[in-house]
Amino acid sequence: MKIAAVALALLFAVVPSARAAEVTFDDTARFLAGMQPSADSPLVALTRDPAWQHHAKFFDGAFAQLDQRQLSKIRNWADVNLAAPRPTMFYMFSGPDFLYADAFYSKASTYVLGALEPVGVVPDLTKVPRGAVSTALYNVERSLSSILSFSFFITKHMKVDLHANQVHGTLPILYVFLARSGKTIRNVEMIALDNKGGMHTGNDNPGPNATRGVRITFVGSDGEVRTLYYFSTDLSNPNARGTGFLKFCETLGPGNSLLKSASYLLHSGNFTTVRDWLLANSATIIQDDSGIPLANYNARQWRFFPFGRYLGPIDEFPGRYQERYAELFTRAQPIDFGIGYRWRTHESNLLLSVKVPGSETVPAVEATSSAEPPPKPARPKRLRPPEPIPPPPGRFFWFR
Repeated sequence: MKIAAVALALLFAVVPSARAAEVTFDDTARFLAGMQPSADSPLVALTRDPAWQHHAKFFDGAFAQLDQRQLSKIRNWADVNLAAPRPTMFYMFSGPDFLYADAFYSKASTYVLGALEPVGVVPDLTKVPRGAVSTALYNVERSLSSILSFSFFITKHMKVDLHANQVHGTLPILYVFLARSGKTIRNVEMIALDNKGGMHTGNDNPGPNATRGVRITFVGSDGEVRTLYYFSTDLSNPNARGTGFLKFCETLGPGNSLLKSASYLLHSGNFTTVRDWLLANSATIIQDDSGIPLANYNARQWRFFPFGRYLGPIDEFPGRYQERYAELFTRAQPIDFGIGYRWRTHESNLLLSVKVPGSETVPAVEATSSAEPPPKPARPKRLRPPEPIPPPPGRFFWFR
């Protein structure tokens, strides 16, 4: 009996120790974000490294300033102006920018982000050479320097900083943004879409033209379970038509859409497929002037609520000035935060477009890639936050 009791005691002593040895997705995210992992995590030992402590101090200050300068003000703006957000939000040309997706749409239950950058990988950091971990932390800091300062990514920096390392791609950035947004990651799963929009996991064969992505399940401070999808996808016309990404998104809509620092790609004739998809599958669209040209909105289907100031595009994008956008913004309401390419406060523009309920049957205007279409949209008589929309029945700057 004594031998059996000793053996049983040893067994129970081993089980907690085995569990304590697990490195969870959430602990990894917190570690990369410069936040203390759970007390029994093997990553705790790595937090004693002066490089991690410097990393944590840097991120504490940078994210505190960002929240005070922009994110808290965006959340306040959204609380006032987004009366009835849909469960799903779409963010095309997003990069790994969950940070602003959450700030604008904190009540969404499903987030869908799509951009060119590959998903990447975050390995078990306890099995990575110590010097490689320090390098990874430094590269994460460098890759986020522009978004923490200006609100947009510089892709050429990300390509250098997050590709020549064992921790690479958009996944580590998503981890950091989730952790710093107060989320707890429950699960991370690599997925793929076939050309009909069907989702495949594990060893499933998605066939040719597969769209690779990741599905992250997390909870916020309210305890609600939410899902974040990020897909690495080319949104130009040939690829948008030939892959299943937009077909998959359609199963989740209609939703709310965000377009920010989108390189004016939707002004081009090579991105009409995704532009028309957004107009057809969005209940609301929040964008700066680099998003969908005002010309492509049917004024009978949409109500426009301009905020901030329209000063035209920055010098890197000549020829994208919109006269009608400027006219609309002569009666804009002010905002107290900066956003997009003109990131300074009191220089930014933000347009909230709300689809009129039941207007889906109104014939759409002919799509053009020009910023100078014929008819002008009707001027709203009085700008105010949109009325609630009843539920239906039943980039950031990517320098190329």
